Amino acid sequence: MIYTLISLLVFFWIVGLVAHIGGSFIHTLLVLAVAIFLFNVITGRRAV
Repeated sequence: MIYTLISLLVFFWIVGLVAHIGGSFIHTLLVLAVAIFLFNVITGRRAV
């Protein structure tokens, strides 16, 4: 579930970057995806 969310955030970031929409919000999506990924790696949680 978490990796699906991360994948969607990265996908929307790429679409926003290519289409030049969203301004700085697009980069916020990437930072959020990386933060969620790192949190899962550090805590050792496994997605079901």
